[in-house]
Amino acid sequence: MISRIDHVSLAVADYQKAVDFFQKVTGIIPGASGSDGSMKYRWEIFSAGDLSRLEILTPTGKGSFLDNFLKGRSGGVHHITFETPDISAAKRNLDALGIPCFGFQDKHPAWKELFIHPKDAFGVLIQLAEFRPDEWLSPSLIFPEGKKWEVEKTEKGGCLTTAHPGGGKAKLDLNRDEIKKLILDLEEMLQS
Repeated sequence: MISRIDHVSLAVADYQKAVDFFQKVTGIIPGASGSDGSMKYRWEIFSAGDLSRLEILTPTGKGSFLDNFLKGRSGGVHHITFETPDISAAKRNLDALGIPCFGFQDKHPAWKELFIHPKDAFGVLIQLAEFRPDEWLSPSLIFPEGKKWEVEKTEKGGCLTTAHPGGGKAKLDLNRDEIKKLILDLEEMLQS
């Protein structure tokens, strides 16, 4: 039902201050962003390292759905998003378990979602979402269509970078002996 944790979402009152802080402290790279005029908020996905993502939400005006959440504080963890390969199957599973959900949306081709209320999930708002992870990342973090890996020579051996099913790239530094063993393992696999 769940592929992985995709991102943690923070709601903040001062967007630029939060972005500056997390970029300085973690080196996060901006990716996809957008806003919702009816709910009066802006969002942006940031990537840290190869696979970790952080979303920053901020109100864009009075009457934002974030107003109550931010009342009396500068920010905090708003929700955790879990990726699922099939939002409809995830909903059927929750229904079968008697776990209520809300906000079910399965019509948009790029993003399908539902939420589990914090009162039903130990104080955490949970978002389950079906999507293609690479669509929400900076182009610098993804391979071109059809490419799944690249290799780079380094001082100690090499770096094997592969496409990750959760989006983005995963890097593995290998010394010369590990590279030779990998080549042997691949050749053995081809011969069997």
